[in-house]
Amino acid sequence: MASQRLPGHSMADFTTWQPVLRLLRAAEAGRAGSSEPGDEPVRVSGSIGRGGWSLALPRRVPPRGRASQAEDMQDELDAVERVRSALAEAGVDDVAFSAEIDPAGAAVLRLLGPSPAVEPGIGTAHPGALVLVEGSLPEPWRRLPDPTYAAGPASSADPETVERTLRERLPDAIGATEEEIAAAEARLGVRLPEELKALYRVTRGRWEDWDDDYEAANTVFAAVRCELSSVDELYLAEASTRHCYWAHAAMEAVHTRPDAAVQGVVGSPGWIVFAENGGGDRLAVDLTPGPRGHTGQIILIGHEESVGADLLADSLTDWVLDRERHERPGHNEGPPLVARVNHASIQSVREAAHPDLEVLSIGVWDGAPFSLAPVTGLPRLRTLLAYAGTLADPLEIAALTGLEYLELGPQDWRVLLDADAVPRSLSAASITAYGDQDPLPVVAIANEILALWDRPQIIQTVVEGDLGALG
Repeated sequence: MASQRLPGHSMADFTTWQPVLRLLRAAEAGRAGSSEPGDEPVRVSGSIGRGGWSLALPRRVPPRGRASQAEDMQDELDAVERVRSALAEAGVDDVAFSAEIDPAGAAVLRLLGPSPAVEPGIGTAHPGALVLVEGSLPEPWRRLPDPTYAAGPASSADPETVERTLRERLPDAIGATEEEIAAAEARLGVRLPEELKALYRVTRGRWEDWDDDYEAANTVFAAVRCELSSVDELYLAEASTRHCYWAHAAMEAVHTRPDAAVQGVVGSPGWIVFAENGGGDRLAVDLTPGPRGHTGQIILIGHEESVGADLLADSLTDWVLDRERHERPGHNEGPPLVARVNHASIQSVREAAHPDLEVLSIGVWDGAPFSLAPVTGLPRLRTLLAYAGTLADPLEIAALTGLEYLELGPQDWRVLLDADAVPRSLSAASITAYGDQDPLPVVAIANEILALWDRPQIIQTVVEGDLGALG
């Protein structure tokens, strides 16, 4: 395993980690039901990042009748903040770690990472997805919307009504000039719909026009029924604006029904974001509608979904006049593009197989392991996830020549590595580790996989110190 010092100094100082390690050691002793050290070393692990952390620490129960407060976990907050300050100093976003602490308190701490080729693990010390091809994206994030040559504006679209209505609601607003509107079009590389131009001719949406007065801003927001962005802040909701980790993104599939008003893509160069709804969701004018949609319709891009958008109104005119229309969900034609085989869903790989299958996820299963023969040769299969023990023969994976993402447990990866059978079509891969499994063997397998693509290894930095006696 690669080993070197992380950038900076305090990151690799044992004193930085002492409070965290003491808390984890005490928690392990508590779970064992003893305040005395045992005869065997204690192994602890976790991850800490500038945006959050994952540590196996118990939460104190607050007094009856009172909600949990920061002071109930102040020792944890203080310990974590010491590490996070070191992360910021080192210019590192997050780090995973594993430590072995002997009964006398001597500790060997191993810091794992970072690597530019490895996404952070989510709530775990184990590595996230291994990005084997630099800059690669899952297929749904590469998909562009279908052409919509036959689409046109809704009959309700009326720029004059938009402008007249908003001038009545906002008589003192400062509108954008034609030069400012033209500058926005040049920056975006698209022509703004006439309704959107009409809106910005009434109010350009700049905070300085409201003297940073929230009441004045709220008046504008009420008039346009959303938290309007300024004409200078318009942007295109292309797929890159919807970040998603490989492990999640590879499990998605793009599909647009024949009766859909909105295309089921991740993003589009024709989705012009002009506002938010106050809850983190974005409003956009849609220039690339679905088969039953209208050019210029208003859609909601939800912050909790990664694919698709919801129809709000057939036109900006309808939106301003509070004539919302919600698309009725239709029925998907044909078998699912994403198939989940497990004890509560599809019961066999053969049942899941069909020519359009893109994603196969084999989950919790108590029966005999599955053969992958039914999906061998499927032209669109690009993602395979299989829980430990669910594959009859992991080497069958070598015949899935179109895979771009593969997620397996350590044992199945070991079989592929030993047989030199890891599919070279992969762009990314993940190792599924369960529970409190020691991250070090998982990192070792990850580095073997990364080496096949000559990608940067996960660095291991060893830091030794003494925690003293327990208590």
